[in-house]
Amino acid sequence: MNANLPPRSVTTASVCPECECEGGSPVPALRRRDFMRVMAGGAAGMMGGSALLSPTALRAAPAEKARNVKPAEELIRELFATLTAQQKTEMVRPWDHGVTEKDGIPTRLKTHNAAPLGKKLGEQFTKPQQDLIEKTFRAILSGDEAYDRISRRGKWDSSGAFDGNGIAIFGDPSGKDPFSWVFAGHHLTLRCDGNSQPNTAFGGPMYYGHSANGHSEVNVYNDQTREVMSVFDMLSEPQRKQAIIVGSPGDGVKALTPKLVEKPSTGVGYGDLDESQRALVAGVMRKLLSPFRQEDGDEVMQLIKTNGGMEKLRLAFYKDDAEKGNDRWDAWRIEGPGFVWNYRVLPHVHCFVNVVGQA
Repeated sequence: MNANLPPRSVTTASVCPECECEGGSPVPALRRRDFMRVMAGGAAGMMGGSALLSPTALRAAPAEKARNVKPAEELIRELFATLTAQQKTEMVRPWDHGVTEKDGIPTRLKTHNAAPLGKKLGEQFTKPQQDLIEKTFRAILSGDEAYDRISRRGKWDSSGAFDGNGIAIFGDPSGKDPFSWVFAGHHLTLRCDGNSQPNTAFGGPMYYGHSANGHSEVNVYNDQTREVMSVFDMLSEPQRKQAIIVGSPGDGVKALTPKLVEKPSTGVGYGDLDESQRALVAGVMRKLLSPFRQEDGDEVMQLIKTNGGMEKLRLAFYKDDAEKGNDRWDAWRIEGPGFVWNYRVLPHVHCFVNVVGQA
C-alpha cells in the first residue's frame, strides 16, 4: 500500500433491497460518428495526453445555460443556521465520527444506500429547510439535465421522491472548521465539503446507480455505457485481449480495493492507445464528469495529473461468462494511481468512484 496516499477512502454500502449483492439492489447518446466529428480537433500534450482532457475543455462539455445559484457551501451554512437543537442532535456528527483503530475510516467517507443517519428529509426538516437542501443538491451538479439524470428523472429509485432521501453533516460548516455535507438515498451518495478533505475529489467516495439494466436505453446512465463501448469498438485485437477480463471487479467496498487503486495492472493502458483512441477516452471522461459542477471536474483532472497523468490510467471490460458476446458487458472500470471509476452494468447500474491524490 502506498504510504503517500491518504487513508483508504473505501466505502461501505447497505444491502440494496432489489438484489442479493452488497451495495446493490432483486427487482433508454452520442452516436459514434458524431462524437468522432466533434473530437476531430486532435490531441496535444496535456499531462502527456490529450488537450481534450484539460479542465478548460471539460468545462465546455455540459451544454447548460449559466445559472445564478449560490455556491453549495454557502447554502449549507444557511441551512446549518436554521437547525434546531433537536435537529443537530439527530443529523450533525463530529468530523472524525466513526473512526476506529480497525479501519481508520470516518463515517463521512462511507457510502450509503438510504438516508445516511436513518431519517428521511420529509421526517426531519421543514419545507423551507428542504428547499435549501434541494438548492444545495442542485448546486453540486452542472445543471438541470444533470439533476434529471441523478434523480433518475425525478423518481429517485426506491427513495421514491426527493424527501425520501436524507442528509448528514459532519463537523461545523458555520466557520472555518472542516465539514462535510452528505446526501444519500437509494443508489446514491454525493457530498460537499468545501475542500475540507485534502487531495480528495467530490469530498470522498461517490456512489450512483439506477435500477434499470445498464444496456437499456431506459437507464439514465446508458450513454456512459455506450461511450465506453465506442472505445472498445476502436481497440485492436491485441488491445482487446489485454482489455477483456473474465470475472468481476467487485461492487461496493470490493470495487475500491486499495491495491487496485494504487497499482493497477489490468486492462489496456491509456498510454498504449493511439491518438484517435485517446480522443474517445477523452469523451468518456467528459461524459463521466459532465453531471457535476465545474470545480469538481477540474479537481479530478488535477489529481490525475498529480498522480502521474492520464498515461497511468487503464480501462478494463469485465464479463462474468467468457462465452458472452462483446455487446453485453457486466462491468467496466477505469483505474490508476489514486483513481477508480468502477461501473457495474448488469443486472443494473452501480457505480463507485474514488479519486484521491498524494499527500
